[in-house]
Amino acid sequence: MSTEATLDTQAGAAVYSPWVLKLYDWWVLSVSNRRAWQCSTKDVLLPFYRRHIGARHLDVGVGTGFYLQHAGFRPEQEVALLDLNENSLRTAAHRLGRKDVKWFVQDVMQPVTALGHRQYDSIALFYLLHCLPGEMKGKARVFANLKPHLAEGGVLYGATILGDAAGHNAFGRKLMDVYNKKGIFGNRADTLESLDQALRVHFAEVELVQHGKVACFAARKPVAAQAGMTSQH
Repeated sequence: MSTEATLDTQAGAAVYSPWVLKLYDWWVLSVSNRRAWQCSTKDVLLPFYRRHIGARHLDVGVGTGFYLQHAGFRPEQEVALLDLNENSLRTAAHRLGRKDVKWFVQDVMQPVTALGHRQYDSIALFYLLHCLPGEMKGKARVFANLKPHLAEGGVLYGATILGDAAGHNAFGRKLMDVYNKKGIFGNRADTLESLDQALRVHFAEVELVQHGKVACFAARKPVAAQAGMTSQH
């Protein structure tokens, strides 16, 4: 069977039932982040999310909308949501509390046709990559699919839980075992190095830092003049 055929994203998305979404913030953003992944939501992830928000923002893999609610969006900023799970989209849109928010149902591992020709100054992927199946080289398809929707000078950024090589504690190893067996995670082989390589296939300017067992990344799309100057050297 080909690698392409095995990249089924449904298991990672289907887990977000209305019941699971009610527990998500407590279990994932509080307990798991602090005790298993050793990366603070309040001190690390939320500030990182807010730091890169642009005038036109797209959130991909929206979860419960926690980051959206606490992002501090100004009224003039445009916000859009994209996810394969409609439960997550409805929950996040409601939590954001804006009547003008647009949301799209789309598998980000496929060409993102739902967005048409829309472009954004910032695209956030928080805790999305580790939920996708396959190795990081295949997951890089996400970057290829989203890059056309990133405006010049825009930034694609996010956070993802690294795999076995990160050296998880006992609690983390247990969660990794359960989540990967159920198909909720697909991150056994994910490393900081493989993420860096995958990003650099599509972006020249990449920032990457590890907090505990979580990798935070930001990749910027150059403006056309800068891209032209770079190509001349």
